[in-house]
Amino acid sequence: MASADLKKGLDCSICLNIYTDPVTLRCGHSFCRLCIERVLNSQEVSGRYSCPECREEFEEQPRLQKNIALHNIVENLLGAQPEEEETRVFCTYCVDDSIPAVKSCLLCEASLCDKHLKVHSKSPEHVLCDPTTSLGNRKCSVHKKLLEYYCTEDSACICASCSAGEHQGHQVETVAEASEKRKTKLGDFMTEVIKEKQEAEKTVQSLQEHRRKVKEDAAGVTKKVTTIFRDLRRRLDTLERRVLGDISWQSEGVSHTCDFDIQQLEMKVEELSRKIHQIEELCNMTDPLTVLQESDTGDLCDTEEGHFEDIQLHGRGNLDVAGISHILYTGLSAIMRGLNGEMYIPKPESLSLNVKTANSYLHISDDKKIASISPLNHQKLISEKIGPCPEVFSCQAFSSGQHYWEVDVGGSDDWRVGMCYPKNTGVFYFDRESWYLRRSGKEYRVIEQGERKLPHSVSASRIRIYLDYEAGVISFYELEIPIRHLHTFTAKFTHPLHGVLYVGKGRLQIFEEVQRM
Repeated sequence: MASADLKKGLDCSICLNIYTDPVTLRCGHSFCRLCIERVLNSQEVSGRYSCPECREEFEEQPRLQKNIALHNIVENLLGAQPEEEETRVFCTYCVDDSIPAVKSCLLCEASLCDKHLKVHSKSPEHVLCDPTTSLGNRKCSVHKKLLEYYCTEDSACICASCSAGEHQGHQVETVAEASEKRKTKLGDFMTEVIKEKQEAEKTVQSLQEHRRKVKEDAAGVTKKVTTIFRDLRRRLDTLERRVLGDISWQSEGVSHTCDFDIQQLEMKVEELSRKIHQIEELCNMTDPLTVLQESDTGDLCDTEEGHFEDIQLHGRGNLDVAGISHILYTGLSAIMRGLNGEMYIPKPESLSLNVKTANSYLHISDDKKIASISPLNHQKLISEKIGPCPEVFSCQAFSSGQHYWEVDVGGSDDWRVGMCYPKNTGVFYFDRESWYLRRSGKEYRVIEQGERKLPHSVSASRIRIYLDYEAGVISFYELEIPIRHLHTFTAKFTHPLHGVLYVGKGRLQIFEEVQRM
């Protein structure tokens, strides 16, 4: 009972079996090494690691420490487990005691201990083997004779009577010979399996190295991008203060001018009000002599109209929006130039189509940007099963650097876009040495020495093809909001690459002006 309780306490909480190569996390909980590695690898996508037992979180993937004490306890417990009685073979003739057998006789169908083996018959028909409880399986079920032969035609072990009977005329070998041949085949197969295992381990090692490198690259790029954004925020804040300061300065200038003019006009209004009051008093007088003697018509009727008009014109000052826009544009341009220096932005390409490489069923526009196929030619392609693909290639070729170009695919539901090698003859590869994205009806596939279906459809009508020649990368993007990555090919490029369009229906158009990444 104590042993059972101890064994129960040695179960891994993930696989619920006894620990295998137990390791411990920083929180103190132990697991099988393989079990916890699988859990941590699954958490790697989110970047948040935690203990499956207590849910304690770790900032980075925790280091696994071998639990030596627990490992020794498990080994001692398993080593102390008694063998199950039914799996042990005992001497047939030792009826009073359970004495382990050392050999079994196939003829006698009995197992023998050392003592009974010494007095056992040494004649050839008494065939000895390792101790076994399945002695009956070593004799023919029909003739009750030893299975001494192997029929290669029926792949069956047979006795001498079977060989002379129903298996007569068949290719027959002794069991030993057949066993050796089988071992040879198994050895050859094992060699292949070992080789395959080594290749798999090599691939695993390469993937682990690639994963490590990608993580290092991601960390470096993350640090660089973080620095760039921090610098951008600083520069934008400086530019914002400068532009807002200029707006405030202009606004204050106009405001001061308006305040002065308002003050002058208010004084004018007050003076005019006084004159209106005087005129009203004179108009209300009944004595003509008083009106004529106490009033100076010239002073009362002088309104100084010219000065008032000057104030009105002067009060029309506005913000210099054009000047503010110039400051903003100049500042943003300077920031972008600085950004280009800190992180390389690929050059956008506006490709043109090479009419000489166009299939005769295709029509190329005068500006060499549009490839289209008429409905009539499309029907011919289907009915006549035309061999050559209706494709066309770009005039430009790329043998270095980073570039991207964009295609409008909204005018067709049967197309391929990508890049390929040219031959020395001027004819282009379109199979093993081409990389492209394909649409056929509602299906989207990527093709490189075979086709593979994309897990999702493409909703946008604009596709971007990105090339990094030195890195051996061709990537496809869907230009929706936000831009979505579709697929990336990796290869070692050995020849210049041309853009390629395949038009099975409708039209494709290369954009004259591409959108900056």
